[in-house]
Amino acid sequence: MKSSELKNYIQSGQLSERLLDIYIDSDRLDYQTGRYLKAIEEFEKLYGKQDIRIISAPGRTEVGGNHTDHQHGKVLAASINDDAIAVVSSNDSGQISIKSSGYDMISISLDDLSKDDSEEGTTKALIKGVLAKTKALGYNIGSFDAYITSDVLGGSGLSSSAAFETVIGNILSSLYNDSKIDAVTIAIIGQYAENVYFGKPCGLMDQMACSVGSLCYMDFADPAKPDIERIELDMDSEGYSLCITDTKGSHADLTPDYAAVPAEMKAVAAFFEKEVLNDVSEKDVSDNIPSIREKLGDRPVLRALHYYEECSRVTAEAQALRSGSFDKFLECVKASGDSSFKFLQNVYTNHDVNHQNVSIALCISEKVLGRDGGVCRVHGGGFAGTIQAFIKNEKVAEYKAEMDKVFGEGSCAVLKIRKYGGITVI
Repeated sequence: MKSSELKNYIQSGQLSERLLDIYIDSDRLDYQTGRYLKAIEEFEKLYGKQDIRIISAPGRTEVGGNHTDHQHGKVLAASINDDAIAVVSSNDSGQISIKSSGYDMISISLDDLSKDDSEEGTTKALIKGVLAKTKALGYNIGSFDAYITSDVLGGSGLSSSAAFETVIGNILSSLYNDSKIDAVTIAIIGQYAENVYFGKPCGLMDQMACSVGSLCYMDFADPAKPDIERIELDMDSEGYSLCITDTKGSHADLTPDYAAVPAEMKAVAAFFEKEVLNDVSEKDVSDNIPSIREKLGDRPVLRALHYYEECSRVTAEAQALRSGSFDKFLECVKASGDSSFKFLQNVYTNHDVNHQNVSIALCISEKVLGRDGGVCRVHGGGFAGTIQAFIKNEKVAEYKAEMDKVFGEGSCAVLKIRKYGGITVI
C-alpha cells in the first residue's frame, strides 16, 4: 500500500482492530495510532512516498528460569506489548538504508556482508549478521529502505536488541521470502548475528521469545535444537497485569558479579568433569555437598541447587498454565523470586551493601500487594536493574504510584503479554 494511502487508512480507524489485537491495551490505542502515523511520516521524509509495509517485533520478559539457560536448562519467557516497528519498502539498488529513531542512518551494500571486527558492538554489525546468516541458510535477501522506532527501552532487561534483530529477520521474510521464514529460524538467525557479528555470546532465550511470541517454554538441553513450546496466556481474562519496574540501580562495576553466576555453576559441573549443570544430576550434587563445599565453598553449592529447583519450577509453571491453574503459576513465580534472593543471590552485590535498589523494590512490592494482590521477583540478570510483578488489575494504579514515588515518574511500566512474535502488521 502507498504510504499516503496507509496514513488515510490508519486515520480512518481501519487499522484499529488490528492494533488492538496486537497490543491488547485499549487505553493505548490512540498512542499506537499516533506512533504508526508518525513513523510513516518519518519514512516519507527520508525516502519519499512509496509502497510500504509495517513490521513489528516485541520485547520480551523472562518469566521463569532465572540464570538457567547458560547451564542448558529450562526457561519460560514471554513477548510483551512494547515493540520495535519498521516502515519498510523494497528497492533494487543493492543498498540497504536503515534509519532508527534517534540514531544516524546506516547504509549497507549487499555486495559486502563479511564480518568486520571494527564493527563489533554496533547496530550495523547486527544487520549484516542477520543478512549474512539468512543468505547462508538458503533464503533470499534483497535491498530495502526502512525507518525503525522502538518503545522497548534499552538496558531495561526487555531485550531491545533481540527485538531489533527480529524486525530485520521479518523484513527479509516478508519482502523476499513470502513470509515463509519460520519464527524459530528467525530467532536462530538473530542469535548468530549477536554472537558472531556483534560479539556478544548470548543464549537463544531473548531472540526466541521475541520471535515466537506469547509465552514460550524453552528447554536448552540440546542448545543447537532447543525444545520450544508456545503456551497461550490471556492475562486480561485472569484479571492480572504485568509490571516491570526500573529501579535505576547502576550496572557499573557489576560485570564480576554477573560473570560469577555461570562461572560458579560451571565449577560445580566441573567437579563432576562436566561442562554445565544440565549434564550433572541433582542427586549427584546433593550427595556430594560436603566435598563440593570443601573444594569450592558454599555459594556455588547454593547456586547449583537453585538451578535444579528453578528448572523444576519452569516445568511446573508451564504445566500450571496448560491446565489453567493461574494461582499455581503465581506460586511458582513467587518461589522463583525467593530462590533468586536467598540461593542464587543476585538481588544485590555484596561489594556494596549500601545500595540495594532491587531489594527495596521487592520489599515495597510485597507491602503494597499483600497476601493476594500479586507476586514479584527479580527480573533478568539481577544485582541492579528491574523487578517483575504480576498484579491484580485493581491494584495496578496503587502499585505504579508507589513504585514511581520511590524510583521516579515512569519507572513502573504496565505491560501485557502479547500473542504475536515478529509479524507483518500490514
